[in-house]
Amino acid sequence: MALDSFHSIIFTHRNLSVDDIGSLHISEDVQKDRLNEIKQRFALPELMFLSTCNRVEFQLCTNEEVNHTYLSDFFRTLYPQLTEEQLSNFLHSSEIFSGIEAVKHLLRVASSIDSMVVGEREIITQVRNAYELSKANGLTGDFIRLLVKHTIETAKQVYTETNIAKKPVSVVSLAYHRLKQMNIPLDARILIIGAGVTNTNMSRFLKKHGFRNFVVFNRTLAKAQALAQDLNGRAFPLTELASFNEGFDVIITCTGSESHIISPELYESLLQGETDKKVVIDIAIPQDLAPEIKNKHKVTHISVHLLQEISNENLKERSKEIEHVEVILAEKIEEFKQLHKLRTVELAMREVPQKVKDIKTTALNQVFKNDLDALDGESKEILEKVINYMEKKYMSMPMLMAKEILLKTN
Repeated sequence: MALDSFHSIIFTHRNLSVDDIGSLHISEDVQKDRLNEIKQRFALPELMFLSTCNRVEFQLCTNEEVNHTYLSDFFRTLYPQLTEEQLSNFLHSSEIFSGIEAVKHLLRVASSIDSMVVGEREIITQVRNAYELSKANGLTGDFIRLLVKHTIETAKQVYTETNIAKKPVSVVSLAYHRLKQMNIPLDARILIIGAGVTNTNMSRFLKKHGFRNFVVFNRTLAKAQALAQDLNGRAFPLTELASFNEGFDVIITCTGSESHIISPELYESLLQGETDKKVVIDIAIPQDLAPEIKNKHKVTHISVHLLQEISNENLKERSKEIEHVEVILAEKIEEFKQLHKLRTVELAMREVPQKVKDIKTTALNQVFKNDLDALDGESKEILEKVINYMEKKYMSMPMLMAKEILLKTN
C-alpha cells in the first residue's frame, strides 16, 4: 500500500459541538455491517473507525482523491439520515490529511497533543480499542496494522519520556490528590450527595484507591441505590439527609440545585456534635455548601473553582511539554517512513521463498531426476547439502539487496 494512499477524515471539538460529533457515532453492534458496506461500496482496501466523546475519525486507504465530492458521496452513503443542511455542515467542518500528514495526525492524537485536554492518557486506549474492533470486523489490513502498532509505541514513549501527562487536570483526579495530601484514612465516613456522572466517577475513583465507607443520597433513590451497590455502601433518598445521625468525615456533593443544598442548619445536624475538622468536596455549580458554613465551622472546602484553577495551571505545565513531544514525533515519523519502505519490500518479496522451493522441486524431480538416480548415497547426501545451502542464500540475498536498493533510492 503506497503511503500516499492513506487518508484521515476528521471531525473534532475544534470545529463541531459535542452533540454534532455524537450524531456521527456508530454503535459497536452495527459497525461491522455499516462499515463493511462502505468498504465494499468504495472499494477500500483498509478502513478504521475511531469515535470518542469529542472526535470521530475515519482512517482509510484508497487511490481515489479524497475531496469534497468524495466526502459527499461517502457520507450520504454512511449517514443516509442526515439532512442536506447537516451534510453541508459536516463537509465544511471536516479536516482531511493524506499520506505522511495523516500518519503524523494519528501519532499526535495518540500522544494526546491533539486532544481537548492535553495529556489525557485514555486516548491511547481508545485508539487501540478502535483498531482492535475494526480488525475484528474485517476492516483493516497490513498498513493500518503497522501504523497503529507504531502509533501505540510512539505514544508510550511520549508518556514515558515527557511530563505531558504527569500533572492531573481532571476534577476527579485533582480532588483525590487533595484528599491524599490531607492523609484522610481509608475508613473515613464519606457522604455522597448526588449520584450524577461527576459524583459517580469521583466515588468509584475513591473506592479504587481503597476508601470503603460510603453513604449515597440522591433525589432519585434508584440512582442512589445503583451507585451504592457499586461502592458496597448504603443508599437513601435526599429527603432523608436531614435525619442522618451517623456523622461524617468527608462530604462529596454535586447536585443540580439552584440553591445551596447544605444549609447551616443541615450542616449542624450532620455534624452530630462533632467538632473535628471536616472536608467538603463541592463540585457543584453553583456551590452546594452555604458560604457561611466555612466561617462558622472547621471545614476544608474544596470547590470546583479551586480545582479549575489548579487544572488550568497544570494544563500550562503540560503545554510546556508539547515542544518536547513534537521532537519525539518528528523522529518517529521518519522511523515510520523507513518501516513502511521495508514492509513494502517484504510484501513484494514474500513469494521468493516459495518460488525457490518450486525451482528446487522441479530440478530434483524432473530436470535432473535420472542423473540423481544414478548417484550413490554419499554423493546424493553431499549434493543435498549444497542445494539446501544455496536455497537459503537465494531466499535471503534478494530480500537484502532489494531493501538496500530501496533505502538508497528513497
